[in-house]
Amino acid sequence: MARGNGRNSDRQGSGRPTMTDIARIAGVSQSSVSLVLNEMSGSRISAETQQKVREAAHKIGYQLPATRSPVATAPRVEKDTIAFIVDEISTSPHPVVSLDGIRDYAFEQGLLVSAHATRSNPDLEEAVLRSVLRDPAIAGVIYATIFTRKVSVPPALKSIPTVLLNCYCEPRQHVAIVPGEVAGGFTATAHLTSLGHKRIGFINGEPWMDAAMDRLKGYKQALATADIAFDETLVRDGDWLPLRGYEAGLELLSMDNPPTAIFCGNDLMAIGVMEAVQEKGLRVPHDISVMGYDDQELARYTHPPLSTLVLPNYEMGQRAAEILIDMAIHDKPMRPMTIKVDGPLVVRETTGATRKA
Repeated sequence: MARGNGRNSDRQGSGRPTMTDIARIAGVSQSSVSLVLNEMSGSRISAETQQKVREAAHKIGYQLPATRSPVATAPRVEKDTIAFIVDEISTSPHPVVSLDGIRDYAFEQGLLVSAHATRSNPDLEEAVLRSVLRDPAIAGVIYATIFTRKVSVPPALKSIPTVLLNCYCEPRQHVAIVPGEVAGGFTATAHLTSLGHKRIGFINGEPWMDAAMDRLKGYKQALATADIAFDETLVRDGDWLPLRGYEAGLELLSMDNPPTAIFCGNDLMAIGVMEAVQEKGLRVPHDISVMGYDDQELARYTHPPLSTLVLPNYEMGQRAAEILIDMAIHDKPMRPMTIKVDGPLVVRETTGATRKA
């Protein structure tokens, strides 16, 4: 009886050794194997794990890239890249922060991210999808939108693991990661009611947007929880920009019975409200509390610093990357569902206890 080759005894089958074989023997992911064997700098992989990968490669006779013959057949390309496809990325910080979350989590798992902005151009999106789908290194796609909305998922994405980010489809066909906007509106308003405020103005975003509708729901729910009747005269529609915040703030502050606190649908409108408060000769938060939403970088540098609620773009990006990697790399089945990620309250100096009886 012929004796088997000891170097290949840990492999199933008789084909060329692959990184998949090494990953199984070393007990690590294929992506980690790829990073170690290709000596990619900056990989966050321990020396012990790197040693295990190299020993497993040597054990089954896997040829390292530096030792392969130039005429040898190239190995199959490892799927080590996530494609991030978004309709817009340059007009708002939110998709950029989501991309940071995706990139950081993916890199920890040994994957890289390629980003593509389609500018809502169908032809450009089609070209991006063609490029992504023919790239053998792409493990899966995170398909995102700049503002939360329902989308029609391109049929081409049925052939590749896909997670929706900041968007959703009906009927559900994919895992969708969206912000918990109702919970956010509730938390922001409940912070003000906990300080004793009963007349709370609300300057919302554009009313047709999902975010605006859900934040209004949260505002109403928090009032009801505190046994405060909803008063539609305290609500104004905005456009997410400082000028409209300023205008709506002046309207609310000019009422015969003005609010003691104003909750704004985002930080930019809150900045406009603070300007209106100053113009009226009032002080924040001594005379009126102002609450923002989003926790943009500038919220730390207003005078006084703005209390707000985090829009969890970074955490949403991380969650999308985690689920996609589980599906595409670890072959974990995921049923279509919508996952809502809540953001924490950030209390700074623009909110305080009411001074009206």
